[in-house]
Amino acid sequence: MTALLLRNIRPYGGASVDLLIRDETIAAVGPSLPPPPDATLEDGLGCLLLPGLIEGHTHLDKTVWGSPWYRNAVGPNRVDRIENERAWRRQGRHDAEAGSLALARAFLVNGTTRMRSHADIDPEVGLRHVEATVRARQALGGAMEMQIVAFPQSGVVTQAGVEELMDAALRDGADVVGGMDPCAIDRDPVRQIDALFRLSQRHAKPLDIHLHEPGEMGAFSLDLILERVEVLGLHGQVTISHGFCLGMIPAADRDALLARMAKTGTAIATTAPAGTPVPPLAICRAAGVTVYGGNDGIRDTWTPYAQPDMLDRALHIGLRNALRRDDELDWALDCVTSAAAKGCGFTNYGLAPGSRADVVLVDAETVGAAIVDRPVRRLVIAGGRIVARDGAMVTG
Repeated sequence: MTALLLRNIRPYGGASVDLLIRDETIAAVGPSLPPPPDATLEDGLGCLLLPGLIEGHTHLDKTVWGSPWYRNAVGPNRVDRIENERAWRRQGRHDAEAGSLALARAFLVNGTTRMRSHADIDPEVGLRHVEATVRARQALGGAMEMQIVAFPQSGVVTQAGVEELMDAALRDGADVVGGMDPCAIDRDPVRQIDALFRLSQRHAKPLDIHLHEPGEMGAFSLDLILERVEVLGLHGQVTISHGFCLGMIPAADRDALLARMAKTGTAIATTAPAGTPVPPLAICRAAGVTVYGGNDGIRDTWTPYAQPDMLDRALHIGLRNALRRDDELDWALDCVTSAAAKGCGFTNYGLAPGSRADVVLVDAETVGAAIVDRPVRRLVIAGGRIVARDGAMVTG
C-alpha cells in the first residue's frame, strides 16, 4: 500500500484539514491527522481543495489543439460547419488520436480528472474517431476516467449504416449512445428516437442527445424524448445537451417540461454559449433538474474559442446566468463537479472517505475567487497519483 498525506488544505475554502490517500482512495479527512509511517507528506500551504473537475460535454476528436492555427472561414449555419469539417477531414491532415490525447492532457493539468467526450460516427469516418478516442483514453493510463459517446452528428436514419456503426462502437468501447436534433437533422424524430433507445436498451447504456433545435421544434423533440423515457422507465439515464429551446419557449411550457425532466432524472448539459438562449440555471435547479457543464468544441474547425479548464467554463456559466453572489458562484462550481458526476453517472466522486482520490489544490481564498481568477493549479492528484504540479505534467 502507498499513502499520501496532504497537510493544511481547505476543502471548498473552509477550515484547514489534512487528507490521507491510500492507493487510489481517500482514506481520511480531518485536522492534524497522524501520518502513517509509510506516508509521503505534501504541504498544501493553505490552498483551496476541490474534487477533481469534470468536463461533461466536449469533442476531443475534433480538436486541433497543439497544431498550427486553423484559419476559420466557415459559413454561419450548423450545416455549413458540418460540411466544412468533412471537407477538412478529407484533406487527411487531421489526427484524431493525437489531438484527443493532447487536449486530454491539457485538461488533466488543469485538474479535470473525469470527462465525457463525443466521438463522430458517420459513413465517411466510420469508427475511426471512436477508436482514436479509445486509444487516447488508454494512453492516459487511468489518470482520467473518460466516457466516450458514440455521436451520429450527421444523422442516424438518413445516413445508411449509421445505426449499425453505433452498435459496433457501443460493443467495442463507447460508453454512451449519442444523438442529435431528431427533427432538424434526420427530419424523422420518431425513427431517430426509436433507433437511439433501441441501442440504449440493447447495450444497457445511457443516452446523451444534442438538442440545438429552437423554440417549438426543440420542445416537440424534447417532449418525444421524455415520453420515451417515461414509458421505458429510464430514470437517470438520459442527458439533453444544450437544450436551447428551454431558454426560448414560454415559461409555462418550459416549467412543464422541467417538471417532467426532474421526475425522470433527465439532466441538462450546458455549454453556456454567449449568443444563444440557454436553459436558465437558477430555474432549472429550483425545479430539481440536474444541470452540468462542458466546453463543447475546443479550438477546432467549428470555433477558435474555449479552454481545457473547467474553472474557466464555470466562469462562463456564471456570466451567462448572471451569477454574482458567492453562493451563486457555488452553483457554477457544482456544474463542473458534483452535478456533472451525477448527470454523467460517475461514481465514487467527492472528498469524503471512500471516494476515488481525485483532488485539485488551487491557490485561492474561496470558490468564487478560484472561478474568477482561475489560477494555475498547484497540485492535481488523479487516482491517488500526483499527475500535475504548478501547471505542468509530472513525468512518469
